[in-house]
Amino acid sequence: MRRAGWNGHPWVNELLGIFVEKLLAILSARLSECPTRDRAAFARRLRGLRQRLRDGKPIDQDLEPLTAEVDAAAVRLRERRAALPTPEFDDSLPINAHRAAIAAAIRAHQVIVLCGETGSGKTTQLPKICLSLGLGAAGLIGHTQPRRIAARSVAARIAAELGTTVGGQVGYKVRFSDRTGPDALVKLMTDGILLAETQSDRQLDQYEVIILDEAHERSLNIDFLLGYLKRLLPRRPDLKLIITSATIDPERFSRHFDHAPIIEVSGRAWPVEVRYRPLLAVDEDERDRDLQQAILDAVDEVWKEGPGDILIFLSGEREIRETAESLRKHHPPNTEILPLYARLSAAEQGRVFQPHGRPRIVLATNVAETSLTVPGIRYVIDPGTARISRYSPRSKIQRLPVEKISQASANQRAGRCGRVMAGVCVRLYAEEDFQARPAFTDPEILRTHLAAVILQMCALSLGRPEEFPFVDPPDSRQISDGFRLLFELRAVDEQRRITDLGRQLAKLPVDPRLGRMLLAARKEGCLRETSIIVAALAIQDPRERPLEKQQAADEKHRRFRDEYSDFLALLKLWEYYHEQARQLSRNQLRNLCQVDFLSFVRMREWHDLHQELLGRVTEMGMRLNEEAAPYANLHRALLTGLLGHLGLKQEDNAYLGARGRNFYLFPGSGLFKKRPRWVVAAELVETTRLYARTVARIEPEWVEGLAEHLLKRSYAEPHWEKRSARVTATERVTLYGLPIIANRRVDYGPLDPTLARDIFIRQALVEGEFHCKAAFFEHNRQLLAELEELEVRARRDLTADEETLYHFYDERIPQGIYSGSGFESWRKRAERENPRLLFLDRAALLAEAGPVAEGERFPDRLDLDGLQLPLTYRFAPGADDDGVTLTVPLAAVNQVDLKRLDWLVPGLRAERMAALLKSLPKALRRNFVPVPNYVQALLEVIEPGARSLVEAMTEDLQRMTGVRIPEEAWNPEAVPSHLRMRVQVVDAEGKTLTVGRDWAAIQAELRGEARAGFAALPTPEFERERVRDWDFGALPEEVSFVRNGIRLRGYPALIAEPDGTLALRLLDSLAGAEAATRAGLRRLIGWRLGPVFKTLARDLPRFQRMTLHSIGLETQEQLREDVMNAILDRAFLADGPLPRDRAAFDALLERGKARLSAATKEVCETADAILAAYHEVRRALADESPVWAAAMADIRDQLAKLVYPGFLSRTPAEWLPHLPRYLRAITLRLQKLRQAPDKDRQRREEIVRLWEPCRRQWERNAQRERQDPELIRFRWLLEELRVSQFAQELKTLLPVSVKRLEEQWGKVRQG
Repeated sequence: MRRAGWNGHPWVNELLGIFVEKLLAILSARLSECPTRDRAAFARRLRGLRQRLRDGKPIDQDLEPLTAEVDAAAVRLRERRAALPTPEFDDSLPINAHRAAIAAAIRAHQVIVLCGETGSGKTTQLPKICLSLGLGAAGLIGHTQPRRIAARSVAARIAAELGTTVGGQVGYKVRFSDRTGPDALVKLMTDGILLAETQSDRQLDQYEVIILDEAHERSLNIDFLLGYLKRLLPRRPDLKLIITSATIDPERFSRHFDHAPIIEVSGRAWPVEVRYRPLLAVDEDERDRDLQQAILDAVDEVWKEGPGDILIFLSGEREIRETAESLRKHHPPNTEILPLYARLSAAEQGRVFQPHGRPRIVLATNVAETSLTVPGIRYVIDPGTARISRYSPRSKIQRLPVEKISQASANQRAGRCGRVMAGVCVRLYAEEDFQARPAFTDPEILRTHLAAVILQMCALSLGRPEEFPFVDPPDSRQISDGFRLLFELRAVDEQRRITDLGRQLAKLPVDPRLGRMLLAARKEGCLRETSIIVAALAIQDPRERPLEKQQAADEKHRRFRDEYSDFLALLKLWEYYHEQARQLSRNQLRNLCQVDFLSFVRMREWHDLHQELLGRVTEMGMRLNEEAAPYANLHRALLTGLLGHLGLKQEDNAYLGARGRNFYLFPGSGLFKKRPRWVVAAELVETTRLYARTVARIEPEWVEGLAEHLLKRSYAEPHWEKRSARVTATERVTLYGLPIIANRRVDYGPLDPTLARDIFIRQALVEGEFHCKAAFFEHNRQLLAELEELEVRARRDLTADEETLYHFYDERIPQGIYSGSGFESWRKRAERENPRLLFLDRAALLAEAGPVAEGERFPDRLDLDGLQLPLTYRFAPGADDDGVTLTVPLAAVNQVDLKRLDWLVPGLRAERMAALLKSLPKALRRNFVPVPNYVQALLEVIEPGARSLVEAMTEDLQRMTGVRIPEEAWNPEAVPSHLRMRVQVVDAEGKTLTVGRDWAAIQAELRGEARAGFAALPTPEFERERVRDWDFGALPEEVSFVRNGIRLRGYPALIAEPDGTLALRLLDSLAGAEAATRAGLRRLIGWRLGPVFKTLARDLPRFQRMTLHSIGLETQEQLREDVMNAILDRAFLADGPLPRDRAAFDALLERGKARLSAATKEVCETADAILAAYHEVRRALADESPVWAAAMADIRDQLAKLVYPGFLSRTPAEWLPHLPRYLRAITLRLQKLRQAPDKDRQRREEIVRLWEPCRRQWERNAQRERQDPELIRFRWLLEELRVSQFAQELKTLLPVSVKRLEEQWGKVRQG
């Protein structure tokens, strides 16, 4: 079909064009009759034909085969539709009661969110519902599961229900195994497999439906898929997405997908009774139990209920082995005990699902939490813990701590029973513990390293990670940390753009660190060895070390050890295994592995992964080395991926690692005894210590060539060397703080000619540290000595200072002269033209100084943020008023900041700074010479502000030199008195009340008088009595006014008067005004609420119980007022600043009304729990012995600081819910005190040492009406420390230790 033809008649060409356009339109419309995987390709070819048609080119040769292919594809789709099975549905499953609604939602919407109880049948019935709608023919029904075992198990169950076999219409694909045939309609897979397929199938064209099951797990893969699908769905309108799980947060997923419809499936086949059996004894007549004993007790308890299999959840394989051994000793031998965890072989996992006749106990990790339905389970025992991976961007460590599971996970576990008959779930923790747990587990994306995700996003051109539509976007620190690692591996450049090497890394199915080793191995000629080691590092260690046979296992594994490298030990293990595999049968090899304490399953997984890696590197054009790789080459390749895991041996067998972390060699390492000076580790694992696992000896010289882009070169102590007549410095090369090269002496002149010249002039010429026989040098030295003698006699400066001398030489000596030899060569040439070029002139040095008393440098008034106070000056050395005097009215005493007075005035600031520097100890002072240079540099960068002069100098000197000056090193008392501000306080008539240079003491002495004096000031323009409503306009945070010729500052406040009224007053501190206004707002809110407030105050929940428990603490009305204050704070004043105008107050009132009921419930429940615990503590304190007098005094003091009149409204809201735990900790401490008083005393002394400075600072802040967030945090962290020390079983809110408290105190002192 050609547009040109039929003798070129225009009308014929036009008719042909119209015909072809219609034919293309018909073909385009028929694409919906083709399988989804063909539609995109056909659409691209159609667009190409249209373009050729517009360009006037022939298309008949391409159109005919395309038409034939579309016809064939349509036939295939019709055949697949005809072959669709007719699913049968079990109406006993709760989900099938909602089948019609679910089918309608799938048909009407592109995305649906389905949630409901565990056991409702969602996992198996959803694919069947899709099949009943005709889905699955045009494209696969992709069904993801979080684990391989779940994918295989669910595939088998769906195939059985459809009357087919796995590999036919139902298949599965997991790593190393693909059982998906050409006739597949439903494809089960791990979410990782679907994510990997996005690299080759960007549009996921092979799928018609995707079911993301178990989405509540929020793994990294799931979160990435949710974001990927968010972008993909608009481009694939024919793709259906179903998000499902038993315990997800449906609204969150619905919002993510533009408010997709939510379908809830309620009900389950059988009810589940939940019982709580905590490990800790409920009362003193019972005893605490360990986990093993608690499991045995729970098994005994549930077996009394009747026959039924038991599923017990445990944290890991070691716990499974220990529990299995305990159960075998405890129960009859005919009980079958089976393990279930992800790394078991498919055959061993299959035993769990096979029919059986005798009683069965299944011991499983959290792989059995979701998707898997272990048949016959009637009872579940849940210890409430699991291993949860967490990565710290700060410490750069991926940890696997055993943590408490969330409520969602606990409910999933309970849902594993109740599927064959009424079930029982025994939770080995308290119900209060369950209620206190978070609703959902943190998404993995918020607790893992993101380097691999970022690399894949860059390779797929998915844009910046910050802009990717994650459900819960990761923290910017995590993203930055991921990019930092990729930059370390040279996968991205400094602009965060992916490099060619990064694109190669993205093709490898391993962690980027391991992939980097493979790419480096090609250059080093060690790819064969590196591929084996990388495959080993990517899986769990196949060497087993059972708890009861550790010594035997160590003996068997000793043959593989290498005294220099644990990586070589892996190579030895690989060679041994494959040598045996060539000679033994499969069963013999399995038995040999058992004898040698090797996991046959992991060895096979190691082999499979190695084969996969070989395939990938071969595709990338890489070839294995034939000769054995030398030690250095192999370990340089490994080191390329582990540059952040270096260690330098320190004292006490510790190693200094990257970024200042200390770690220790793992005791099982072959290098543990010899401990070489430098090591590299495959991983750093934090347990009781930070341990390095799989380590090897390296040479630091290798690092300089491998990490050039990461190295930092610093040059310390550039100085003039008189003997060699040149400026030298010490070079230090570091990698993440590790000294790769230390103290390498180098010539500093070529590195920094300008600074080297400056040092040469100052030290060689100005200070005379130079072997020079030139006439000018001797003349100048004699002249300066003569003038110094004149200065002593005249008691005033006559000679030039160092700067003047420096400028003299600087003006004459050209750039590029920084050594003795260079100077002498230039001088000899210059003196031929001007012999007296470098001679100092006596008359010029004795010239009188210019004016120094400039107005700006010596102002008449000191401006303290709007507070204008007069200054007077006097020059009378030795006199009391020598220097600068600041006059402060009594009313303004509380508003003058001590830190601001430290800055003195600009004209004397340089002299004061120099005196402060000279007051430092010599060891510190020598870092800041010459002092005038540093003073001048500081004057250019610092300005008076919130910091004191000493604080500003400390921070900026550290920035300039890297040297931190401790606070105690400064000695302000050594500064001459005329360089310290003198202050005189006057009353309203101008009479002097006190004078001195210690402003802190003066302020403390007059604080109360000052407050009264400020209140006595007449300020009618800012004050008002009898306020009944917000009818006074705006309430500014700060106002200024003039009294007695001095501009003062005040802070308006809404005051709750003792007589029950409200008034506007002017206070002298912002903190006091805000506290008073908060109390006034409570009263005003109560008035505005009217009858609601009165009813609420009268009918407070649990108030009678609270009253009984608070007898002796405060009256009933005081308690009621405190509870009401806390409720109003929580409902109305908890978030945001205080309202400053009528509109803001009205808005606050409306928001608070909606929260009032919830706030009442929360506050009353919390108050009830606190007072009940307080009552118990007081009862326990009644039994007091003189032996424990010190401990009792400490406890009473702690109790008084926790619970006191008004504590509900005065305790920070974020810490108030923890008071019951702190009080329970006191009760536990009292119980333990009787058994171990010495241990209590040791711990108490540590806490008292921390508490005493906190208490003193707290009292000082209270006097100054100052709120310090860091001090508040320290005070409550101290309570957490008490829990940690005296009641560890209660757990702490966050990690806490004496060292952490000391670090927090450092922050308090800095503030």
